[in-house]
Amino acid sequence: MRITSCRAEDLDPIEEVLPSPSAVSYHLQRYARQVAGTSTFLVARLDDDRPAGVCEVRWNGCAAPEVRAVVADCPEINGLHVVEALQSRGTGSALIRRAERLAAERGRRLVGLGVDDHGNPRAAALYARLGYRPTVRYLDRYSFTDDAGVEHPVEEPAVFLVKELGPHDRS
Repeated sequence: MRITSCRAEDLDPIEEVLPSPSAVSYHLQRYARQVAGTSTFLVARLDDDRPAGVCEVRWNGCAAPEVRAVVADCPEINGLHVVEALQSRGTGSALIRRAERLAAERGRRLVGLGVDDHGNPRAAALYARLGYRPTVRYLDRYSFTDDAGVEHPVEEPAVFLVKELGPHDRS
């Protein structure tokens, strides 16, 4: 498996294996942020170049004011998704480790991510195994657009987890 930054030609194959849950492609939005320079959109690829998973590193950090008040200069790993048939095989861990290396290479001392620890216990357990520690509870606010073009705001209780990066994260 190899992990690279997303390319424009990756968007359709990613959408095929990890369909966006709304009419607006989440992957296209992540790619647009990467092009704008505010994030890095990572793609894990199988040996035959098929996408196995994705995540985004948002260099400006989490948008939630509750999180910014506690860890203002902390990039956020966001949108970690692994193809269901490939879960629990190390793809998510590999994506997170690559994101951590990118953050360390940019001189960042912390990296964080949010999790709904009640609705996603497998993810919470993975993050704990990788050294992420609860830092602040917050409301994850986002919206999605349905197939009829109607935008729906969502608020979900979440916990922002943080990991301190060391020199070993640069290798």
